[in-house]
Amino acid sequence: MAGNSFGQLFKITTFGESHGVAIGVIIDGCPAGLTIDLDFVQSELDKRRPGQSKITTQRKESDTVQVLSGIFEGKSTGTPIALLIQNEDQRSKDYGHNVDVYRPSHADYVYDAKYGIRDHRGGGRSSARETAARVAAGAIAKLLLKEYGITIFAHVTAVGEITAPNFNTNDLAAALATREENIVRCADPATANQMIDFIDSVRKDGDTVGGKISCVIKGCPAGLGEPVFDKLHADLGKAMLSINAVHGFEYGSGFAGSELRGSQHNDIPQPKASDEHVFKTITNHAGGILGGISNGMDITFNVAFKPVATIMHNQATINAAGEAAEIKGKGRHDPCVVPRAVIIVEAMAALVLADQFLRNKTAKL
Repeated sequence: MAGNSFGQLFKITTFGESHGVAIGVIIDGCPAGLTIDLDFVQSELDKRRPGQSKITTQRKESDTVQVLSGIFEGKSTGTPIALLIQNEDQRSKDYGHNVDVYRPSHADYVYDAKYGIRDHRGGGRSSARETAARVAAGAIAKLLLKEYGITIFAHVTAVGEITAPNFNTNDLAAALATREENIVRCADPATANQMIDFIDSVRKDGDTVGGKISCVIKGCPAGLGEPVFDKLHADLGKAMLSINAVHGFEYGSGFAGSELRGSQHNDIPQPKASDEHVFKTITNHAGGILGGISNGMDITFNVAFKPVATIMHNQATINAAGEAAEIKGKGRHDPCVVPRAVIIVEAMAALVLADQFLRNKTAKL
């Protein structure tokens, strides 16, 4: 199967299925000499792992990361880094009912159409279980970006029609602490409580709900991104849209910007103070990106997730012969993906930034 790799210089290739022996990732292009904090890598995986609260799937996976290669005495060696995560709690029998039946809004039919064969156990390769490998690789990318003062923060800003107010992006440490104090990972405590109650009620109804995640990247230098096809926002968009259940991506002013006039939308540059070396604008409708290249301002974007397709209700569908059938969701599934997807959004953003950062090293003498 093609399409399992991402990036050019900082490149990852993921492998494995939801109900296989293990999943994993190979990172090629990580510079030698980077200090690899495996406790940090594990802590990132812990934020994505299933079974962590009443509003996530109850599948029990420790998601313990194993290093197979590329790290020696705590540092990257410059050779491919291979990371493995064992699958420990597969229940393939939960999927015996859909061997020849297509689940509505899942990838079952299209996998059959494309390959003529599919792994019906949790969707196989199409399962969000694969994203654990991305989080592991994204943690390594974060460690690289940290060396250059680049930080990434995402949190849940909407669940259904419940929307969080804007928060102070100038104090990410406080926002991170608040986010990790609640199981929905929203930086506004009052809104978080509303979201949790709503998701739990949806779960009890046997249904699911979508949501939105907002992300800010601080400390990114000007100059990252390519001017034509590999624009920074295009790479971020591709990265986010590659995440399971993502149905929308916008950066800066996004769709709301289409309602403004140029006189309202233009970001006016501020004169530099004598001791400043940073480009600043009064507003940031551009979301930190101009002409596909970072301008030094905060990079901001939003990601929209659809409701999880598996619901605990009978639904009409068809079987592999095209005949009418009925199916009911079974197994362990998230009633809302966004609490666990926060760390996936950060990981994919880190992979894009790490790759573009290394590529930018070749842009000029």
